[in-house]
Amino acid sequence: MAINQISIFVENSVGRLAEVTAVMGDAGIDMRAMCIADTADFGILRVIVSNPKRALEILRASECVVSVTQVLAISIPDTPGSLSRVIGILADAGVSVEYAYAFITRKKGNAYVIFRVEDNERAEEILARNGIETANESELYEL
Repeated sequence: MAINQISIFVENSVGRLAEVTAVMGDAGIDMRAMCIADTADFGILRVIVSNPKRALEILRASECVVSVTQVLAISIPDTPGSLSRVIGILADAGVSVEYAYAFITRKKGNAYVIFRVEDNERAEEILARNGIETANESELYEL
């Protein structure tokens, strides 16, 4: 099942990331996962949050440029080789991974990986056939 990832355009200036994250924190939005890719002038902050709809509202009200992207989240054993196995399964099926980021939780023994792929449904079917289940939004929000 695909989940909502929020992407936020962030100017690459001192304090801007602090401002954007404070907007979410002040609204009670909990970031479950995040990554940031940057250039000299700007960055794209990608986040999985506890309440995507509310996060979009408050970010837009704060004049942030935001978008929503459907991504896959999976839970894998927090052991060497687990991520390689999943990426290998996708590669063998011809599924391109555009980007990925991972995070661990208080749930001992598991890590979660967020994948942006070219075809979420196809990737989910391939993973399911190989015994890898995708996580849903409510599962991530309860971590």
